[in-house]
Amino acid sequence: MQEVRVAIVGMGIGKANALAISRNPRGRVVALCDLLEDRMAEFAKDIPGPVQFFTDYKEMCRSSEIDAVFVGTPNQFHVPVALEALRHDKHILVTKPLADGEEPARQLVEVAEASGLVNMMSLSTRFSVGVQQLGRMSQAGEFGELYYARARSIRRQGIPAWSLGFIQKGGGAFRDMGVHVLDSAWWLLGMPEPISVTGVAGAKFGPLGKGYFGKGTPPPADYYSKFAADDYGGGFIRFANGAGLQVESFWASHQPGELNIELFGTQAGAQLRPLTIYRMNGELEENATIDIPESANELAWDNLAGHFIASILDGTPCAAPLRHGWLVQRMMEGLLRSAQTGQEVRLA
Repeated sequence: MQEVRVAIVGMGIGKANALAISRNPRGRVVALCDLLEDRMAEFAKDIPGPVQFFTDYKEMCRSSEIDAVFVGTPNQFHVPVALEALRHDKHILVTKPLADGEEPARQLVEVAEASGLVNMMSLSTRFSVGVQQLGRMSQAGEFGELYYARARSIRRQGIPAWSLGFIQKGGGAFRDMGVHVLDSAWWLLGMPEPISVTGVAGAKFGPLGKGYFGKGTPPPADYYSKFAADDYGGGFIRFANGAGLQVESFWASHQPGELNIELFGTQAGAQLRPLTIYRMNGELEENATIDIPESANELAWDNLAGHFIASILDGTPCAAPLRHGWLVQRMMEGLLRSAQTGQEVRLA
């Protein structure tokens, strides 16, 4: 049986992707790359079979024993690592967001599409059981015309305290969390062309050492004093087909934590959590809840890995190419620019 030999760059989000690839009978993790060898050694305990360790991604990409590379570094390094992999004829799977800005994202998409190699975004929310179910219903026309959506990802205390990449320029709450619900809602709406975005964003907790993971325990001052990103952002996106999307992302807030998407259609509506469909049954209002067991959460990663491997080995058209990541990046960066200027940003 053919298999895809994958290298994992970054030992954070890389773990969920690596385990899913390892669970697939046609996938094998053969290499890990990180600046710290002890992190790789700990990571490798959960990976079946032998793996090579690399501290230099360029050296790793030169290996003839690697077919594909998962890029799970901080945002600021997605593009250089992915470009290096493409130069050495490796298929790429890149965690969200595609880049730390719109222009590097565009440049990567151009190179990836010209290469003929499989290029895919790792989007655990889009590939989750609930979002996929809503996607099937949307594509079957069960909602009628989807004309509006709300999407939000909110934490009460959830600013990352383990990597400066999160809180420095090119990081921030919207690129870390907002990207998930923005991408999924946009996909559910049918990926309409965005024409404008208006947004607000800022940092009310992070620069003060508040709102970090750890139930109120602040990180060292030499960490949070380097905060140079947003810890919240929200806005409204208009699309060429007349649809609208309200999107919000908070790393920290005085609100309960929540991740949800709500769809408004002419025949039915829906919310993601709990997965519920709202429609009329004659003159009666009907609410149908679809039960998704907790055990299904892991399936998002398996769905991702399986699709990536099938795109490489079977030629299955990639359902989440880097181009989608670039288009979502345009909306994100537009929202953040609007927050800075106080004006609507035109995207079309």
